[in-house]
Amino acid sequence: MASSLNNCPAPAKLNLFLHVTGRRPDGYHLLQTVFQLLDHGDMLHFEARDDGTIRRVSDIAGVPEESDLVVRAAKLLREASRNRPAEQCGADIRIDKRLPMGGGLGGGSSDAATTLIALNHLWQTGLRRSELMALGLKLGADVPFFIFGRNAFAEGIGDALVPVATPDCWYVVIEPGVSVPTVAIFSDPDLTRNTKPVRILDFSDAPKNFGKNDLQVVATKLFPPVAEAIEWLGQYGDARMTGSGACVFCAFPHEQQAEEVLQELHETGPAQWKAWKARAIERHPLSHLLKS
Repeated sequence: MASSLNNCPAPAKLNLFLHVTGRRPDGYHLLQTVFQLLDHGDMLHFEARDDGTIRRVSDIAGVPEESDLVVRAAKLLREASRNRPAEQCGADIRIDKRLPMGGGLGGGSSDAATTLIALNHLWQTGLRRSELMALGLKLGADVPFFIFGRNAFAEGIGDALVPVATPDCWYVVIEPGVSVPTVAIFSDPDLTRNTKPVRILDFSDAPKNFGKNDLQVVATKLFPPVAEAIEWLGQYGDARMTGSGACVFCAFPHEQQAEEVLQELHETGPAQWKAWKARAIERHPLSHLLKS
């Protein structure tokens, strides 16, 4: 068994559109969205232990170790191990955080997915992609997408996934300096839940500027900095929010265009904003570690 696995990417995602089409009796919302992977995200490092102990060896402000999705993911996998006794499946996990919490970029979910993928390989637990996706769903609705590992048209609560081709482009992403709690958006009485369902072909035929984000109206009402970021970035194209917020993005065909907008933002935008550019990618960087 290898002793370590370092520099494991946990990429960000964007929701290129996000429609709320209904609500299940158990309260979960029915969604349609396209998930887009980016070449920007957190980085995780794993050191195997043979004593069954799982530790997070880096501090993350506001996230206690016992409630961190990364630690919970590792413990779930340890108990699901087939090829190695659980008491031998341990790890020290270090996380280099770049993605903000409450940003709609899937940071926590991506970290959890990378943990499942990396430790499944490091511990040689032998789970296939579909089995890891089932474990990931216990942690959150977005986790299976990152294990799925390809840009996807998603339905249901976000866990029914079909591969989809997306434009090869660059994105400018603004972090407007607020954290948006998902529950506040989905519980708001102004949220509409009756957008007409679309087909994957509808998106594939015209992916640029397709659809909208149904959560954006609520988020911009509750968190004005999100509205301000959309207005500023909207000068340069179709700016919209990802997920339940707070981050805002806009697509550009070439890196140079994205860089020019980024420089303008750094010179004239509010000081509390963070912004960066990232390229759209087709597959998760760790997909090669998974068995289909």
